[in-house]
Amino acid sequence: MRRFTDPKLVVASHNLGKIQELQDLLVPLGVAAISAAELGLGEPVEDGETFAANARIKAIAAMESSDLPALADDSGLVVHGLGGAPGILSARWARAAGGFDAAMARVEAELNATEANDRSAHFVAALALVWPDGHVENFEGRVDGILVWPSRGAGGFGYDPMFVPDGYEQTFGQMDPGIKYAISHRADAFRKLIDGCFGDQ
Repeated sequence: MRRFTDPKLVVASHNLGKIQELQDLLVPLGVAAISAAELGLGEPVEDGETFAANARIKAIAAMESSDLPALADDSGLVVHGLGGAPGILSARWARAAGGFDAAMARVEAELNATEANDRSAHFVAALALVWPDGHVENFEGRVDGILVWPSRGAGGFGYDPMFVPDGYEQTFGQMDPGIKYAISHRADAFRKLIDGCFGDQ
């Protein structure tokens, strides 16, 4: 596992909510993070078959365009009653529907059309950290919960307002950001990143 010692990296994302969450997580590490959006970098085609593969594609593209280390996240909602959908297509469901409100309504409609109406789900976050020499470290986090309808809360982003993590009563959309950051799939992956690449520094 390679230690990260650079003073700066690129957050390989154009999603403002994701950028803010990752930048907030990086602050305690003393790493200056600039987003791909701020640098005007393009968005690569995410044609991987897993969250980890798509995170790697985004990180490598940002690194090659900026010549800086890059950190990318690929994440999504895995709905057990829908055979794992939307999964790696989570953002694409939202783009096709015209936004995450419509994408959440689609999840609800498709669940209601199933016989079991299994509302259990989990979020996955895959992180890829890549250096300019091409070295990549990968980490994955997960949080389990259930889906509620109607959605609740205006915080968070994506499918957060319909997801209640196990052991809690509020959705990610209702939670104080500090609480969400502590228990989310992204926080789980980030803890593994810190242990692997920032530990003992």
